[in-house]
Amino acid sequence: MSAHPPRPLSAPSTQPTATPATAVHPTAVREKAARAKAEPSSPAPPTPAHPRRWWALCALLTAEAMNLLDATIVQVAAPRMRADLGGPTAAVPWLTTAYTLPFAVLLLTGGRLGDRVGRRRVFRIGVAGFLLASLACACAPTLGALLAFRAVQGAAAAVIVPQTVGLIKAMFRGPETARALGAIGPVMGLAAVAGPVLGGILTHADLFGSSWRAVFLVNLPLSLAVLALAPLLTEDRAPRRPGLDPVGSALAALATGLVVLPLLATGNAPTVWPAVGTVAGVVAAAAFAVHQRRGARRGRDTLVEPSLFAAPRFPAALVTLALAFAATTGLGLVVVLQLQIGSGADALASGLTLLPMSAGLAVGSLWAGSSLVRRYGPRVMPAGVAVMAVGMVAAAGAYRTGQRPEALPYALAVVGLGHGLFTPAFFTTALKPLRPQEIGSAAGLLNAVQQLGSTLGVAVLGRIYLAAPDTAGAQHACWMAVGVLAAVAVAGHLMSDAQGARTGPPVHAAESDGESDHREPPHAR
Repeated sequence: MSAHPPRPLSAPSTQPTATPATAVHPTAVREKAARAKAEPSSPAPPTPAHPRRWWALCALLTAEAMNLLDATIVQVAAPRMRADLGGPTAAVPWLTTAYTLPFAVLLLTGGRLGDRVGRRRVFRIGVAGFLLASLACACAPTLGALLAFRAVQGAAAAVIVPQTVGLIKAMFRGPETARALGAIGPVMGLAAVAGPVLGGILTHADLFGSSWRAVFLVNLPLSLAVLALAPLLTEDRAPRRPGLDPVGSALAALATGLVVLPLLATGNAPTVWPAVGTVAGVVAAAAFAVHQRRGARRGRDTLVEPSLFAAPRFPAALVTLALAFAATTGLGLVVVLQLQIGSGADALASGLTLLPMSAGLAVGSLWAGSSLVRRYGPRVMPAGVAVMAVGMVAAAGAYRTGQRPEALPYALAVVGLGHGLFTPAFFTTALKPLRPQEIGSAAGLLNAVQQLGSTLGVAVLGRIYLAAPDTAGAQHACWMAVGVLAAVAVAGHLMSDAQGARTGPPVHAAESDGESDHREPPHAR
C-alpha cells in the first residue's frame, strides 16, 4: 500500500499555458498568415479624381463629336463628290455606307482592344489613324480611293468611340461621373444637328478651291487638338486581359456584309441578290449567336453578353433602334438626292433644307430628356414614332407638288421632332432593367446597331429613289419609311411587353455611375 493517498481528480486549469515561440509548427504559422490575408481588411482610401479631368473630357467629347460628324457631314456633299470624281449616280450611298458599315461592325472589337491593351493608348492610335485617313480622303484622286479611305476612317472611329466611357470612369469620381457621362448626349446631338448644315456650308464656300474636300480637312485641326490633350488622359484597362474573339468578330462582319452589300449593288447585278444576301446574312447571324452561347458556356471571352438574349426584350430593342435610324437617316439621303440630282440644287440649299429636321431633333431631345420621359416614361417612345410617321406622310404629300416643295421643310421638322422624342425614351426604356454586368455589352451593341440601321436606311431608301430619280422616287422612299416606322411600332410594343420578363433588379443611378465598374466582367465593357 502506498504511503500517500491518491490525489483527487481536478478540473483542467483555465489559465493559459505559455508556449515557447519555438514550439509553434511552421505549418501553423503559414495557415495563420493565410487566414489573415483572406480576412477582409479595412477599405482602401478612394482614389482621388484626375486633376486635369475636365480638359481631358474635352478631348474625349471632341473625338466623339468628330466621329459622329463624319457620318452625317458627307450626306450633303456626296453628290458633288461623285460628280467631281466620276462614277455612277448609284454610287452616292456608298460614300456614307463605306464609313458607317466598318464603324458598326468593329465597335465591339474596338472596345475589347481598349480592355486588353489600354484605353488611352488605343484612343490615341485611333485618333492618329482618323487624322491620316481624313487627310487621305481629302486628297483622294478617284472615287474608288475615296471609298477605301472612308472605310479606314470608319475603322478608326470604331476604335476611338468605345474608349470614352471607360476613360471617363477612370478619371472621375462620385457625382462628377454622372455629370461627365451626361455631357456625351448633348455633344452628340449638336454634332448630329451640325453635320448636314456644315457639310453644305463648307462645300458651297469652296475655301481655297477645296470644294467638297473641306468636309474632310475640317477633321485635321480637331484631331490635332485631341492629340494635344490626350496626354492628360489616365491610362486604364480591364483587370483581366480578355480575348479578342476573332471568330465572333468575323461572323458578325460576315452577317452584316451579306445583308447590306447586296442592297448597294449597282449596274447589272441580279435583282435577286438582296434576297439571297438577306437569307445568307440571317444564317451567318444565327452562327454568330450559337458561337457566342457556346463560348459563354465554356467560360471563354465573347463579344456580347449572352444573357442579354435570354428574353425577347433586348433583341426587340435592337430591332426597334435599327429600324428607327434606318427610316430617318435614309430619308435625309433621299432629300439630298432629290434636291441635287432631281432639281439641280447646290450643297448649301440641301444643307439648309435639312436644317429644320436637325432643329426638330434638338428640340424634341431636349423636351423629352428634361421632362417628358420623367413624367410619362416609356409612353413617350410610341408617341415619338407616331410623330415621325406623320412627318413622313406629310413629306410624301409634299413631293406631289413639285421638285422643290415648299411644305417639305415643315414636314422634315415634324420628323425631327418625333425622332428627338423617340431617342431619349428608347434608351431609358432599353437600359433601365439591365443588370450591372450587362450594361457595357448592351451599350456597345446599341451603338453598333444604330450605325447599322443608318447604313441599311441609306442602302434601301437610296436604292428606291435611284430606281426612279424624280419626285415619284422620293414619294416611294417616303412611303417605305412609313412602313419601316410601322415595324418600329410593333418591335417597340414587343420590347415594352417583355419588360417584366427579365428577373433581377434594375440598374439604378448608383450602379451605373462608374462606382460599380469592378463588378463587370471584362467582356461586358
